[in-house]
Amino acid sequence: MNERLRRSMHRAGHDIASLAEAVGVSSKSVERWLTGSAPYPRTRFKVAALVGMDEGYLWPDSVDGASLAGAEIVSIYPRRNDVPGDLWTDLLRSTERNVDLLAFAGLFLTEEHSEWLPTLARKADGDVRVRLLLGDPDGIQLAARDTEYRICGGVAGRVSAVLSYYKNDMPDSVEIRLHDTPLYNSIYRFDDDIVINTHAYGLLAAYTPTMHIRRMDGAYFNTYLESFERVWGASRAVERDAR
Repeated sequence: MNERLRRSMHRAGHDIASLAEAVGVSSKSVERWLTGSAPYPRTRFKVAALVGMDEGYLWPDSVDGASLAGAEIVSIYPRRNDVPGDLWTDLLRSTERNVDLLAFAGLFLTEEHSEWLPTLARKADGDVRVRLLLGDPDGIQLAARDTEYRICGGVAGRVSAVLSYYKNDMPDSVEIRLHDTPLYNSIYRFDDDIVINTHAYGLLAAYTPTMHIRRMDGAYFNTYLESFERVWGASRAVERDAR
């Protein structure tokens, strides 16, 4: 089963019949693609465009290996503020296994996206493992970031605000930890999709380049996932209030 194609069709609002009609093939052809066959190159390109995915993601065995790493990059935005607003919640809604967040605060998710907290809570109540890594208000890195941004205590205040959201609105299954590491980028992982918000000295994260990556051969994706795991291993758990 080509699970990537099936999920991409679902996200794009296509079933077998509608995709077949849009491409100009029989429903049986689409069924064969779903069970493992790959269409001809010209048809692959058309299908990929219709479902909004790269053909190398849908049929990695049909694309030469040298191009797979580049195909992992879905989009690059000059600033995080340029990321389409619905991308964050769309990725969250489609997540079935893992949500991993590494940032100093990531307050924009809770304050600018009204569906973020309730959707995250529903996912955590299901089978999705949710891990949140936020900056330690008592650590040296947040103090250094305050100096960098020339704001007195502002970053720690943002962390305290977002912690109150997650501690009060999330089920106990959500794992929250604090880190005291110098972040070179913030990481937002949703199953096989990961959004990387790069950091640049003296600039707020909202104004720095951001990449949307989708795992294929893992050349990009696995680098950031390993970074997340290293910080997770060096972090400390947040004490949750008794309920």
